[in-house]
Amino acid sequence: MPLSPAYRPAPRFQLLGREFADPVEAADFPRTILRHRNDRAAAGVGLEGLTDAEWIAHFGRFAPLPDNQPVPLAMRYHGHQFRVYNPDLGDGRGFLFAQLREAGSDRLLDLATKGSGQTPWSRSGDGRLTLKGGVREVLAASLLEALGVPTSRAFSLIETGEALTRGDEPSPTRSAVLTRLSHSHIRFGTFQRLAYFDRRDLITILIDHVVESYYPHLADAPDRPAALLEGVVAASARLLARWMAAGFVHGVLNTDNMVVTGESFDYGPWRFLPRNDPNFVAAYFDQSGLYSFGRQPEAVFWNLQQLAACFTLVGEQAGLLAALNGFSDAYRVALREAILDRLGLRSQGPDADVGLVNAAFRALADGGEALRWEPFFFDWFGGEASEGRALSGPRAGLYESEAFQAFRARLADYSPDRPERLADPIFQRPEPEELIIDEVEALWAPIDQADDWSLFYAKLERIEAARRAYGLGRLRGEKAAR
Repeated sequence: MPLSPAYRPAPRFQLLGREFADPVEAADFPRTILRHRNDRAAAGVGLEGLTDAEWIAHFGRFAPLPDNQPVPLAMRYHGHQFRVYNPDLGDGRGFLFAQLREAGSDRLLDLATKGSGQTPWSRSGDGRLTLKGGVREVLAASLLEALGVPTSRAFSLIETGEALTRGDEPSPTRSAVLTRLSHSHIRFGTFQRLAYFDRRDLITILIDHVVESYYPHLADAPDRPAALLEGVVAASARLLARWMAAGFVHGVLNTDNMVVTGESFDYGPWRFLPRNDPNFVAAYFDQSGLYSFGRQPEAVFWNLQQLAACFTLVGEQAGLLAALNGFSDAYRVALREAILDRLGLRSQGPDADVGLVNAAFRALADGGEALRWEPFFFDWFGGEASEGRALSGPRAGLYESEAFQAFRARLADYSPDRPERLADPIFQRPEPEELIIDEVEALWAPIDQADDWSLFYAKLERIEAARRAYGLGRLRGEKAAR
């Protein structure tokens, strides 16, 4: 295979041994049809030179990458699911396939799968992923990245030629295997499993691994558990703030769906807000609204409390409590930064920024049914510099109403950050790129009915154009854990 100098294998997780994962084999799929390859992500880890046949060999048949992990590893973990503890979890339809260093940042990255076959943790599941589920994850990850959310990237999607039966899709439905590129797959639930078995020795080993792999600047901290928890709290607060600014509802914020590096991954029943609604839920089975949009801060903090409880077995309670109590302040700061980033504005200091953020949320609320979430940020990107665009666009009448006067008055104090972005053709369009559920269904219908992928690929091209135009996620303090 043609290896780029950027390809740097770094199979670190396997060094932890059998207490943390089980070697497994990928399913032998009847077909392997390449549907999506993320060449931009591949370039970051030196794999963009693969031919399609080589790509399929590695991400459809899972031949090991050179000098990398020799066998796939199904990771062991537990977790709270809708706040009920479940000791029967683990990678049931996926595995860690490889680890690499990212060009430029030197971050440790995982290539891991979804739908790659049964493992010892599959329970009664078939270990498969529906093609529609894979398409939905590619779309979600692409738009989240464009909106500045720390997210896994959909690296590869390969259709696998099996007919699956599912209760939430018309069946039989088509199958696929997804490979994602992510900063880590060490979940809060990875620690919970060790705490469940009172393996303090392994908790210490895992803390050391996470610090050395993802938070090396904490290596000399006198209290590693507390220092690591503080880092995870900060990373989780940034992630949460970015979700809220993007109007994103993860849907299943269980402890096994949050990772120590504060990156969003594993998109199931996700939704983007059509308009401001704190009670909006993504999962049809979330009948109590536990993971509704407005309750996501509560859910993330609750999950951090469960992680902290694991750390109490090996760390000092006072330091852990102090780290946990830093969540609220970290989230408030991160939310200010996220909203400013989404509006493309330079900070005017904490007090002024808080006023702007509050005015923005009031404006979204006052807009009611008439104002969609994403167009609000699109119309006012750059602040006053976009006033002419906003007041000549499809929502002009709404923005001229009294309800928006306070927000517009606040914008007068702000200047655009990197104003050259406003020259991009994206901002000549009347509408932004969105992923409301009706559009997702419309993108899937021609694939399902006629194997026509043209709308899907065109949507990904438009999302990529938006990502380049927005240039989000570059504020000071947004550097990922190394």
